Amino acid sequence: MVWVYFACSYLIGNLMFGFLMTRLFYHEDIRNLGSGNVGARNAGRLYGKKAFLFTFLGDALKGALVVVAGRYLHFSDPVQLIGLALVIIGHLKPVFLKFNGGKGISTFVGGMVAFQPLLIPVAIPIFLILYLFFRSLTLAGLSAFLMIPVFLVIKQYQWESFLLVIVIILMIFIAQKDDIKERLLKK
Repeated sequence: MVWVYFACSYLIGNLMFGFLMTRLFYHEDIRNLGSGNVGARNAGRLYGKKAFLFTFLGDALKGALVVVAGRYLHFSDPVQLIGLALVIIGHLKPVFLKFNGGKGISTFVGGMVAFQPLLIPVAIPIFLILYLFFRSLTLAGLSAFLMIPVFLVIKQYQWESFLLVIVIILMIFIAQKDDIKERLLKK
């Protein structure tokens, strides 16, 4: 059963809301517009706040759905986090879009909120403080992600969960490496 869960997690990650939105509402391929990325940031730059919100929430829902399904199936926390990693991999490298996906932030946020809702009141103030310092949503958000493993240690999660979250965060950082370099060079 767990292998079916893992396969479905990857396939759910392949549902690209930015791509679907631009095809359905604008009859365009977002991969050929703006940055070419199918994620929320590019959708927002191209089509405005509503497009950003639709794409962000749709992609976040993928992560949340996989974690909630894992919990419903009584899978352990590490199995749920592997499911989250796989949905993010599906988002980063969707087979149905020739492995040209998004950056995974929305999917990660949705999955982590479903995994541990208490992260919300902890992460938002940290994000806001970091934003005042960095003046960059990307750097503030990615930096705030670094507190998640610390939070899991404080909440006494299994060491496997701690390590899996670190691996997932590393995947997100690797997907964002060009944006990180760009933002740091501006500073």
